[in-house]
Amino acid sequence: MALIGAYDLLQASFLSVWIGEIASDNTIAGGESVTDTEGLHQIDQMNHGGVNNELRSVFRWNYAGITRANYILEYKDNIDFPGKDHLIAEARFLRAFYYFELVKFFGDIPLVVDQRLGVEEVSKLPRTSAADVYAQIEEDLIYAASILDVSNVVKGKATKGAALALLGKAYLYQNKWTDAASAFDEIINNNWYTLIPDYADLFSVTNENNSETVFDVQYSGLEGGSYGCLVCLEGNAGPGFQGVRQYNGPVYGDGNSYNLPTQNLYDFFPANDSRRDYTILDIDAFIAAQANPQSISYAIGAGGHTGYYNNKYIKRQGEIGLPDNDLTSPVNYRVIRYADVLLMSAEANFQNGNSSLAEQYINEVRARAGVASMSGITIDDIYNERRLELSCEGHRFFDLVRTNKASSSIDGFSSGTHELFPIPQIEIDLAGGNWSQNPGY
Repeated sequence: MALIGAYDLLQASFLSVWIGEIASDNTIAGGESVTDTEGLHQIDQMNHGGVNNELRSVFRWNYAGITRANYILEYKDNIDFPGKDHLIAEARFLRAFYYFELVKFFGDIPLVVDQRLGVEEVSKLPRTSAADVYAQIEEDLIYAASILDVSNVVKGKATKGAALALLGKAYLYQNKWTDAASAFDEIINNNWYTLIPDYADLFSVTNENNSETVFDVQYSGLEGGSYGCLVCLEGNAGPGFQGVRQYNGPVYGDGNSYNLPTQNLYDFFPANDSRRDYTILDIDAFIAAQANPQSISYAIGAGGHTGYYNNKYIKRQGEIGLPDNDLTSPVNYRVIRYADVLLMSAEANFQNGNSSLAEQYINEVRARAGVASMSGITIDDIYNERRLELSCEGHRFFDLVRTNKASSSIDGFSSGTHELFPIPQIEIDLAGGNWSQNPGY
């Protein structure tokens, strides 16, 4: 039961996905108005600071996950029972997952291992260097990968492949190219996963937990929730929030018009790349192509409008949960899929000087998309392919930051400040004021 509780905080991942796109050149905040979830609009405009509800939620929710994992690990030496090693491995995978989210958002953060903290302890706890946090992430994931099985009969549970993929990603974010390539290539060379044939099938409920799934956050549309506690939801809030506002027509359901793709992203796709239309819904073109366009309607929110919607995570008819169905989508969040592993491995191998293997991996991804293979690739080709393949999945901002492309790609981005988000000021205050703020905030 404690382990299930530690998994439960994964369901708050939708907020990290939003910010990972809205902070980048891929999407804008959108919504009903510029004060509707104001923190997202601040991040969109790059004028966010230490008082931001959405950033505080990221901070709190991930530490809640860490606390639940630590509660298990605190007592790991007190009792033995069959399956204990797997339980511990899953708990350590989850702790690593939550710490990875925090370190990529905030940099140096308080590191708490195998214990819970009271008010007095928190006030004495320092921020730990990002390097030391990454070291703990690596240790947890190396342990998890050594214990976990390649597959798990319980969908959504951590596996050996998931641990290795997250480990490789943590190495990649630190430019540890050799270590990253080793982790990814163990996955690839063992043929644990395959790309599904049709990109169009990747994000449907009916095709979840397929051969491309390395790790998903599982959601259910069978339990309701409320706006008063988004972290309490069992459904994915993303598709409803990202749906078409007051939409009345076929295929889609109405939503809140958040996280809207930009013209910049739409134009980035070559016209012959089918991934564009599977990633981005051009609402007016879609309506015009219907048999009865005059009977289809939608509204535009005052929080911004681009004409485009996130077609990967959007409310669709037949995939709608219980009321309020804006909050109860059963659509899983694809945290790591095999295409991402191939592209991360391509990057690591290219940086190691193995461009031929990098080319092989990138062309495997492109072949599934039905676009021509590439030869003589550059590192920018790999970065561009990540955008084409993974847009609207929450990776873009962090990819731009770690590859030093953010200042040239994001309007309002200030180098030396915006690589990290600010530590929520209220958390600094609650910790007794002994945590310094990130530079520039």
